[in-house]
Amino acid sequence: MIDAPSLPIRPLDSVPAVTAAEMAEVDRLAVDEFGIALGQMMELAGAHLAEVVRLELGGHVRGRRVVVAVGPGNNGGGGLVAARHLANRGASVRVILARPASRLCDAGRHQLGTLLDMAIDCCVAIHDVPDDEVERELATADVVIDALLGYGSSGPPRDGVGWLIDRLARRGAAVISLDLPSGIDPDTGEAAGTAVTASATLTLALPKQGLVRDRGRDRAGRIYLGDIGLPAALFRRIGLDVGAVFEDGALLRLEAAE
Repeated sequence: MIDAPSLPIRPLDSVPAVTAAEMAEVDRLAVDEFGIALGQMMELAGAHLAEVVRLELGGHVRGRRVVVAVGPGNNGGGGLVAARHLANRGASVRVILARPASRLCDAGRHQLGTLLDMAIDCCVAIHDVPDDEVERELATADVVIDALLGYGSSGPPRDGVGWLIDRLARRGAAVISLDLPSGIDPDTGEAAGTAVTASATLTLALPKQGLVRDRGRDRAGRIYLGDIGLPAALFRRIGLDVGAVFEDGALLRLEAAE
């Protein structure tokens, strides 16, 4: 990982953190009242995630091996967008789905279709490949993207999602999580079962409460914040005055006080 002096840095406590319920309302308002399509937000999330991967890999991805662990929800869709951007930059990308494609969200299936048209290697953990092959892929990749669970998850992870989280938790290095490390509670930062410990986390729009609490912050690694195009007026609707969080750039580093 390189230190990127051109990337704006803000104190972690200078940016409001939101609960899962608040972020769910933000997403609803974005789509229903502000006309910001889910696909727009997902595209920005994935593009920022690819850029974080580039920074964490020392400034370039060409020839580097990236495994993207994908859950069934919108978080997984962001991981699939990142897979496309990383492949376009020359990375060798393999996508491992936690559940069959039929159980992806609509936007996720759309993104997966694009990757298949690009001939990017995509498989379903447990169903398509032997366990030892998946474990070998995770162990030997230059970086693994954790796009398994987002802020809407609760309770211990189950089935293929839990299986992949368990494997990522064992990896111990070079895991980059999208929005928050999978397996931690978005509000408390606690883990109901096995959880990912990331080397870096890209959180979206605003940090989630679980990331700023001690246990969650310990699992998050370096914290990045990405702009997904939500206006301050939207946040005022839920009683938050966020100001111009992204005035210095669409991707920030958030650093906790020593």
